[in-house]
Amino acid sequence: MNVFIASEFSEPRIRPVSDRPADAAGLKEALRTLGGGVSVITAGEGAERSGATVTSATALSVDPPRMLVSLNRSSSTWPVVERFRHFAVNVIGADHQDLANRFAGGGGLRGPERYIGAEWTTLASGAPVLEDAIAALDCEVEEAIERHSHVILIGRVLSIRLRGGNSLLYQNGKYHTVT
Repeated sequence: MNVFIASEFSEPRIRPVSDRPADAAGLKEALRTLGGGVSVITAGEGAERSGATVTSATALSVDPPRMLVSLNRSSSTWPVVERFRHFAVNVIGADHQDLANRFAGGGGLRGPERYIGAEWTTLASGAPVLEDAIAALDCEVEEAIERHSHVILIGRVLSIRLRGGNSLLYQNGKYHTVT
């Protein structure tokens, strides 16, 4: 691929651009450049709780209120969401980096072990909600679409809790905050 660069004072010049194949490694590298909000997706009850850190949570629709989340089908969270038919999107802040790492699998913790060290409650669906999350969106599963390595969850938002603050962002393998 060639890129044409022009200015009003000179002739256009051609600058070569390196293309990559459309493979998993290339896609991961490209997507790491896209900063995203960090959320912890939680589901289940008691000893059957699990959760995952994602940057894939986004609004599908505001009217009606629907959330969209992508989860890896091989994660320990997907079977729990599938069984309980609920999930919470916990938008987390800068002071939740340890929590984000735990729910991303840091330290080898799984299931309910990931919840240790934080305060949790439930809202309408029964999914665990982080007490001091910047925002929490409590959802019931409206639809789950399994494609390739992931499942796309569409959640009907049942209730919302807002605490406010600056959310945690993730880009190029690092956490960031905007103040």
